[in-house]
Amino acid sequence: MSQSTTPALPVTFRPGRTRVILLTLGVAMFVVVTAVALMLERLGPGERASFVFTAALLSGVLVLLSRPKVVADEDGVTVVNITRSRRLAWAEIVKVNLRPGDPWVFLDLSDGTSLPALGIQPGIARESAIRDARALRALADSRGTSAETR
Repeated sequence: MSQSTTPALPVTFRPGRTRVILLTLGVAMFVVVTAVALMLERLGPGERASFVFTAALLSGVLVLLSRPKVVADEDGVTVVNITRSRRLAWAEIVKVNLRPGDPWVFLDLSDGTSLPALGIQPGIARESAIRDARALRALADSRGTSAETR
């Protein structure tokens, strides 16, 4: 991929459809469970509160699952996964991988480790994930360790 086909920076990659579905389900579940808690006449105040707390907890889990993204800028990449975030310089990224059957992109790093980047996942938007992985690969190739050896 040539320099002309790399996206303009900064760019954010995230599984948009998956995010919309998770956040919609989280809100809908919270509303339904809270409404049921309020409509059940036999429940006391503590039981109602536990219903609402449980609904909030489950909605919070769905919000966490919708959090992943990959943000690329001039200085490097920020990988935001479910509970952790990691900042990488372009030189730290050796290779961007999205092999058939992979649940998300993996970044091979210069320290010999691999970092999953959940912000690019082929789940329900395979073509979009492949396009995003190629764009991130082109950015890494033009700015990372391979660009330094030229």
